[in-house]
Amino acid sequence: MIEIAPHIKIDEAEIQLSAKRASGPGGQHVNKVSTAVELRFDARACTAISSEMFVRLRKFAGSRMTQDGVIVLTAEESRSQIDNKRAATKRLVEMLEKASRKPKFRVPTKPSKGSKERRITTKKTTGERKKMRGKLKIVD
Repeated sequence: MIEIAPHIKIDEAEIQLSAKRASGPGGQHVNKVSTAVELRFDARACTAISSEMFVRLRKFAGSRMTQDGVIVLTAEESRSQIDNKRAATKRLVEMLEKASRKPKFRVPTKPSKGSKERRITTKKTTGERKKMRGKLKIVD
């Protein structure tokens, strides 16, 4: 069981890991060994994820989530398959932790009368200072 939050635990059986060949340069090693890891997690079918958490998760996952609600992550940073599995799982856990936190309720506030007056007076003084930078008028 992977603990995301105190009330959210995901069974490791729900995460599908598959190895594939990594892209990019690497010589014979990259051509012989399947070190890259593709992680698939069906967020829609997971019972631990609530509907509101799923909506937040869809926002955080972006293009990494399919239309069916499956998150697909690929890790190929390391030359070790085990390290890539850990990296992909860690990224999934971080994404789920981020989605599990509810956003804080923000009460919109208005600027005070004093702050409005201070803003206007600083604008006026700045304008007066800039007026002095102009050309001088020569009076005959």
